[in-house]
Amino acid sequence: MLTRLGGPARHLFFAALALLMAFPFYWMATSALKTNDEIWRTPPTLWPEVPLWGNFAAAWNEAPFARYMGNSIVVATSIVILQIINSGMMAYALTHMKFRLKGLFAGIILFGYMVPATAVYLPGYLVLSELHLLNSYAGLILSNCVSIFSIFLIRQAFLQVSHELVEAGEVDGASHMRILWTVLVPVTRSSFAVLALITFIEQYNNYFWPMLITKDPDLQLVSAGLRSFFVEGGAYGLQWPLIMAASAFTIAPLLLVFLLAQKTIMQSVNMTAGASKG
Repeated sequence: MLTRLGGPARHLFFAALALLMAFPFYWMATSALKTNDEIWRTPPTLWPEVPLWGNFAAAWNEAPFARYMGNSIVVATSIVILQIINSGMMAYALTHMKFRLKGLFAGIILFGYMVPATAVYLPGYLVLSELHLLNSYAGLILSNCVSIFSIFLIRQAFLQVSHELVEAGEVDGASHMRILWTVLVPVTRSSFAVLALITFIEQYNNYFWPMLITKDPDLQLVSAGLRSFFVEGGAYGLQWPLIMAASAFTIAPLLLVFLLAQKTIMQSVNMTAGASKG
């Protein structure tokens, strides 16, 4: 249907779709500026009668959100770096190296992608317990440093790179590590940008696993911190403007990361479309 629409009509359609998807975020941000009664008013108001900008400062001071956001950013960034390194090396071995049982090894990795994440919670908890990594930053980071999805995503990107580039590097005497980080990674940097964005968002919003392996309030991530603010702080059901304000400024790092990676992501989409078309 979209192919039959003209240029202006297609742009209007996607603009309307974008506004529809952005409306929940708009409602959350504007609700943070309202009173509790105005939020529940019928019919609803799209903009507060008197914007209460102080709700953001009040919510920020009600709980240690700086620590929650700092924990999430540090943990998510560390996991992104480790997953980029691990997935890059693993994908390189699966695509541009020759060794015995290579196909079986790749099949085992892909089979691991079908295992539900909840199925490895108990074994992962026991391993961290034996290594004395429970209730620590190291446990939060190392338990998520390898991802089957990341390996699969980078593997697919490396498969689109001609093996002749790798052979040329080997002829020049370059090591596998040098070929990986100076040849393949720059060529597929858009895929790594997508991987970094997806991983950062996933780990920044991660809730169940960090709550399972950490009990120290100082190690709480954003999702757990918001829950504590909702329930333990007595805000749940009583101070909805503060809840909306806290939810709004905790997603600010995610919006910033998306804006910084937007150009690279669009390049990745264009490269994929061009490769498919070719």
